[in-house]
Amino acid sequence: MSVRSRIESILASQLAPVRLEVIDESHHHAGHQPDITGTGETHMRVRVVSEKLEGLGRLQRHRLINELLKPELDAGLHALAIEATAPGEPTRW
Repeated sequence: MSVRSRIESILASQLAPVRLEVIDESHHHAGHQPDITGTGETHMRVRVVSEKLEGLGRLQRHRLINELLKPELDAGLHALAIEATAPGEPTRW
């Protein structure tokens, strides 16, 4: 199973999102470090809208998602961009 698929599965099961996008942005970061070629799943962007994020501030939302995805980060996911909102809040996407 790909990193992207695992992230989608974890967030879907834990946050029951009404909207979820996981985007592999690794190709944008090729060459930033010697071991980052842009071909692996090293840089991901998560866009999620979930009722479970209501009442949480931005930092709390990021901490929650980082904690849920800790196994992926520990396994080599280099960077994680997070765009997390509750239903009814504006998004840029």
